[in-house]
Amino acid sequence: MPFTQLIKAATGWLCLDTPAGRRLLRGTGTILMLHRVLAEDAQAALPHRNALCIGKPAFGNLLHWLKRHFDCVPLTELLDPAAPANGPPRLALTFDDGWRDNAEHAFPLLLQHGLPASIFLSTDFIDSPRRYWWEAIGETLWGSFGEEAREQLGARLRQHLNLPDALRTARSEQHRSQVLAQFLQRLKGLPATTLQELADSCPPPPGPHAMDWRQVQALEASGLVRFGPHGAGHAILTGLDDASLELDLRRSHEALAAHCRRPLPVYCYPNGDHDARVCAALRRLGYSQALSTRPGLQRSRQAVSLSLPRIGVSHQVACRPALLGWRILQGVRRQGAEQSAVQASGLQEVRNEVQ
Repeated sequence: MPFTQLIKAATGWLCLDTPAGRRLLRGTGTILMLHRVLAEDAQAALPHRNALCIGKPAFGNLLHWLKRHFDCVPLTELLDPAAPANGPPRLALTFDDGWRDNAEHAFPLLLQHGLPASIFLSTDFIDSPRRYWWEAIGETLWGSFGEEAREQLGARLRQHLNLPDALRTARSEQHRSQVLAQFLQRLKGLPATTLQELADSCPPPPGPHAMDWRQVQALEASGLVRFGPHGAGHAILTGLDDASLELDLRRSHEALAAHCRRPLPVYCYPNGDHDARVCAALRRLGYSQALSTRPGLQRSRQAVSLSLPRIGVSHQVACRPALLGWRILQGVRRQGAEQSAVQASGLQEVRNEVQ
């Protein structure tokens, strides 16, 4: 482990395993953001997968660690404004998108450990052969479907962006994977329709990317998992015009109402992107709580918000959960800084009134 990672891990341990650290965390709520759980750690460890994927062995290790350090509760319980303001640190697990491996690999471990989770579905993909663009494009460029498929996709992509030479010339698998991860981030700037067309042109995977509604209903029936909306087509909501925004939000809302017994009253933004216009559209649908990708912790008095913070978990963090402790400590510090800023602002307003 690099020296900086060792320092962070040691700091995370102090945060969660010492009396002083535990006192610091009293009254806090941590919402973890996860995406995929793959069968093997080696599959998840490569840079172009690491951020969104966790290997199944690492996920089991993470759950064991979380049970030791947190009161793991359903998301709605963590977000209840009436929750104790000074209780032990609580934590809720959330998964974005609705990947099939959530049912196949993650759920058996959640069941084994008795831990609740919330899964936010991009509903157009559920029970559909439609593919998530970042997976279809990423794995085709990685070469998972052969050299011919990679060349054909590369030719189509060059109409929109130049492909990094290192995707072909990198000497190590690690470097090539890192270059691919950076390129996939650049692709987010293309229109959603273009990305989906590119994804649909890629070779079909061995199985669907997303769960089907039967799996959704089976997980919900377990009592451990609840489902909420993550957009219909996983479009970046801030890039949609008013009519498309309303349609996307309503379509995901209605799909969950039709297929789930108790859909979550919480929205989850695709890619975390939102603005005042998106928030206003959510309020019109009756939502008063929504999850962002902004890092930070939660306090019960802040629970009614359309920009709730979460902490993302990569494969690297799942393998070394003390690193998560360090990220949670950063959340405590950020929260303290925000509170100080609010107090300073209030004090300045008082001074202005006096003057």
